[in-house]
Order: sequence, then structure tokens, then C-alpha cells
Amino acid sequence: MFDFIDIIIKGGPVMAPLLLCSVIALTVVIERFLFWRRIGNRQSADSLIELVERGDLNTASASARHTDAPLVRVIASGLAHRNDATKALEVAAQKEVPVLKQRLSILDTIITLAPLLGLLGTVTGMIGSFGIMSQAGIGQPHAVTGGVAEALIATATGLLIAILTLVPYNYFSNRAEREMEEIEYYASRLELALRGDEEKK
Repeated sequence: MFDFIDIIIKGGPVMAPLLLCSVIALTVVIERFLFWRRIGNRQSADSLIELVERGDLNTASASARHTDAPLVRVIASGLAHRNDATKALEVAAQKEVPVLKQRLSILDTIITLAPLLGLLGTVTGMIGSFGIMSQAGIGQPHAVTGGVAEALIATATGLLIAILTLVPYNYFSNRAEREMEEIEYYASRLELALRGDEEKK
């Protein structure tokens, strides 16, 4: 614990915003993980389509209203506007895109910002090291190398934060793209089911 605090102190003032970036990134990753875990179940969507295929539109509409997930909300919109389901599904799907990609811009910013902050810490540390060298002279190399080693802590921290944030960012971005494909798939199934119901009548 004391070693960790010592490293942070040696990294210089730039370690404070770097630690803030790491806390924000961790918070967003946990929130997005819980979000995807909550909406990952496809059973609700499948059961709704089956109800529509059987012609039980009222039960399907009632069930859709009681489920809070982007995919089900799109299906609910199509059921609520059966006369123009195609347009309703398109509008609802577009509305869900920001929900699926919510807070990913924060992770993207941290991936870019953390290494730059680390580099800034290294540059300021190097400036300090050269200042020590001008005072101590070349005859004491340990005074310079110690300062350089401390300066590199900031860069290493910034790179580590960026790397650890990049993996979940790519994962959540891919999940959002796959979810949009799933929404398109279920929207097409719903349209076919609604057309089949109209033909039966």
C-alpha cells in the first residue's frame, strides 16, 4: 500500500488526473457491464414474436410494455403502430442507438487522454531532471537518472490506463453493433408476423 502511494507521489502532480481517469473508466466499465448483462436475454423478444405469430397482439403489446430493454422497446413501438410498423420500427431503432452507445465516448476520451497526460508528466519530470543536472553537475549521474525514472512513471501509468480501457471499449462497441443487428433481425420478424396476421384476417 505504501509502495503504491510512494509511486503516485513520485509520478508527480499529473498522477492526480490520471487516477481520476482510471476511476471514471472503471465506473463506466462496471455500469456498461451491468447494462449489457441486464438486457442480454432474448427470451422476451422471442416470446413476443411468437405471440404475434399466433395472432395474440393484445397480450404481446401488454407484455412488451412491462419489459425495459432496447430490443423490446423497438418491438413495442412496432406493435403500437401496426398500421405503419416499418416506419415506427425504424424510428424506435434509431432512438435506441444512443442508449446502446451511451458513455462509450467517455472511454474513448480516456484512451486518448491518459497517454497524453502521462507524456506531459514525463516531460515536466525531465525538465526537473535537467534542472537538477544543471545544479549538481555531470559528476552526479544518479541525480539525473533518478529523476528520469520517476518521470517515466507517469507515462507508464497513462499507457496502462489506456490499454486497460481499450479492451472493454472495443467489447462494448462490438456489443452495441451486434445489438443493432439483432434489433434489425427482430424488427423484420415482427413485420413478417404482422403481415401474416393481416393476411389471416
